[in-house]
Amino acid sequence: MHSMKIAIVGYDRQGRSAYDYWNKPENDITICDQNYIENTPEGVTTKFGGDYLNDLYEFDLIVRTPGLHPRELVENNQEDPDILKKVTTVTNEFFKVCPTKRVIGVTGTKGKGTTSTLISKLLEAAGHKVHLGGNIGIAPLELLKDNIKPDDWVVLELANFQLIDLEYSPHIAVCLLIVPEHLDWHQDMYEYIQAKRQIFAHQTLHDIAIFKAGNNYSQEIADASPAMQFGYEVPPLGIKPENMTGAYVDGTHIFFEDERICHVDDVLLPGRHNLENVCAAITAVYPLIAKGQKHPHHVIKTVLKTFGNLPYRLEAITAINGVLYVNDSLGTTPETALAALRAFQQPKVMILGGADKGIPFDALVKELVQSNVRHVVIIGYTGTAIADLIRGYDTAGKIPTTLLGNDTTMSEIVQTAASAAQKGDVILLSTACASFGMFKDYKDRGDQFNQAVKALAPAAK
Repeated sequence: MHSMKIAIVGYDRQGRSAYDYWNKPENDITICDQNYIENTPEGVTTKFGGDYLNDLYEFDLIVRTPGLHPRELVENNQEDPDILKKVTTVTNEFFKVCPTKRVIGVTGTKGKGTTSTLISKLLEAAGHKVHLGGNIGIAPLELLKDNIKPDDWVVLELANFQLIDLEYSPHIAVCLLIVPEHLDWHQDMYEYIQAKRQIFAHQTLHDIAIFKAGNNYSQEIADASPAMQFGYEVPPLGIKPENMTGAYVDGTHIFFEDERICHVDDVLLPGRHNLENVCAAITAVYPLIAKGQKHPHHVIKTVLKTFGNLPYRLEAITAINGVLYVNDSLGTTPETALAALRAFQQPKVMILGGADKGIPFDALVKELVQSNVRHVVIIGYTGTAIADLIRGYDTAGKIPTTLLGNDTTMSEIVQTAASAAQKGDVILLSTACASFGMFKDYKDRGDQFNQAVKALAPAAK
């Protein structure tokens, strides 16, 4: 058999799944990473360090890790102008070999994880076998180990990093709210939109395209599809929905086309932005559930009543002395902090700041200053910029702020927030920023927050 020379570029979770998949006697694999990695498989050629992207044109196949922009492969291999023809990803390979065509893909700037998980829970409640993975949880190629059958469903959460060079589109593709994001990775907003369009670009007339009605970016992305389009809509309170092709909120109820599904209070997930995720999920699965069920809305309602938040996403940790502690560490942009701000009616103490992703904070700070935020604890590299913005917009000086240095511990951050809070308040870790500099990643930041909160509890008694 012809021996293939394969470079796995980036040895993270997806890179390891790529190694497991392509590790066959006829393949000659090299693992390339900018960092030195200790636990690589025995006997495998490795190339670590600053020049890990050089000379990749010598390989027959290059497996790109999601975080690596394809243009870096081009820039470092100018000897081969066609190098991208040799590049694949674990997501592309998964679509190529997946045993079922029943694939639902979800993208968007925010809400992908929640919506993907909810879609799989709804399908499971209706009796389908579902495999959930992608950008969250299980790498796509790992899902193959789960013995996927032709009539199973696969739900993939797809970020722009996976979509930018995707050559396949899922049968049902969902695009949630799109706002400027990852502009430190993309050259510009146009490239971000083009990357997202790949989730629809390879669909046929027999597929289904779902988008957030009223969001121009989401509509523009869905327009890449030749398939039937369905818009879901959650209009502002008191406003009638305009688009009724998918699921929507009208007054106090959620509908699908003209079927009344449930009351908005049946939804356990907090915040109006989560109603959007719910409507997106219902639009994706309602026809599939309705096929096999006498009362599809009962199935849906039962799931919505019990489906809570994902870890690190507006996750209520505990209440101490009447103050609720909420962990939204997964939110790393001003847009997620805005959603968190709007999710709770109570007065709030917000923990903001971290590493900069190049997205302006003005819209967040404007609304924060007009809302019932009691105090803002500001941390990280973006700290002084956020503090200055708050002072600029808060001309009346009604919102006190505490600026803590980069060497502050999470325990000090939480204690500062606790001492500013009053009974009935929410303390909200929703930083609007990446975690680097003070923490390893959003999980580390979230875990440290949870530990610091738990450490407060005994003192409270």
